[in-house]
Amino acid sequence: MRILLIEDERKVASFVARALREDSYAVDISDTGPEGLERALGTSYDAILLDVRLPGLSGIEVCSELRQKGIETPILMLTARTLIEQRVEGLDAGADDYLTKPFAVAELRARVRALIRRGFNKSAPTLQWREFALDRHRRCVKRGTEDIHLTSKEFALLEFLLIRAPETVTRTEIIEHVWDSNFDSGTNLVDVYINRLREKLGHSPAAELIHTVRGVGYSLRQSA
Repeated sequence: MRILLIEDERKVASFVARALREDSYAVDISDTGPEGLERALGTSYDAILLDVRLPGLSGIEVCSELRQKGIETPILMLTARTLIEQRVEGLDAGADDYLTKPFAVAELRARVRALIRRGFNKSAPTLQWREFALDRHRRCVKRGTEDIHLTSKEFALLEFLLIRAPETVTRTEIIEHVWDSNFDSGTNLVDVYINRLREKLGHSPAAELIHTVRGVGYSLRQSA
């Protein structure tokens, strides 16, 4: 899953980005309102974390502009203020939730999980497919009772495929939701990770788990 963090305080941005990346999210960071707005309009994100006080444009203005442009990405407002009026202003501008600084890492992670579930309309903390179960809270995957150990990127890739199953997802969609803006589109990294995931899930030609749709992308579905 890919998140846009719009925050001008470097220490806060570093703290938040590190916590989210530990949970397998790809994170892009903008430190001004105009830059954040431009990124949010030009890239598909699964969630946006938006500070209220930003140079150039305030978080309220950015949020309002995004909603006016038809961007429905879930937005979590970050603020150091505790005034009820300010919270209401952010929610009225179109934000889905708010989090007051300082906040605990556990609360941040829980809010982001809830925000992304809302965006995908998937409320279940566990995603299941065939004999596989992916626990989005504990960040673990099981085949029956057997633990499958995945890297953060492998976990994020499987999570995205499960959310969209049995639909086919394109390579571009995978890149947009699993990797950040530093991804080199000229590499075959997506194919490498798909193959790693197949091996760890128990891929075999007789019972293919992740199907390749030539010229399009990949899908999780039952073999024909």
